[in-house]
Amino acid sequence: MKKIEAIIRHFKLEDVKNALIEKGITGMTITEVRGFGRQKGHTEMYRGTEYRVDFVPKVKVEVAVEDSKIQVAVDAIVKAAQTGQIGDGKIFVSDLSEAVRIRTGETGGDAI
Repeated sequence: MKKIEAIIRHFKLEDVKNALIEKGITGMTITEVRGFGRQKGHTEMYRGTEYRVDFVPKVKVEVAVEDSKIQVAVDAIVKAAQTGQIGDGKIFVSDLSEAVRIRTGETGGDAI
């Protein structure tokens, strides 16, 4: 099992969700996060004063998937979240040693 963490733009969340569901990947956790990458934030104007926004708001999508579905999930996220502009986000894939469904006690892939 693997855990996919994708940091994406807010307005791409619905597209990513639909793309994953279309590929048969259900169940995800969404967190609103803030951060910066290479763009190091941006500047905005408020009442005629320019100020710097260091941490850009993003959405983190977390999905647990079987090893056989990793590439399908990653490809779906990339295709749905990509705008071609700086700040599209990142995808991190890490090993998931165990999963347990609290309600039934199922473990491993059955818990997903």
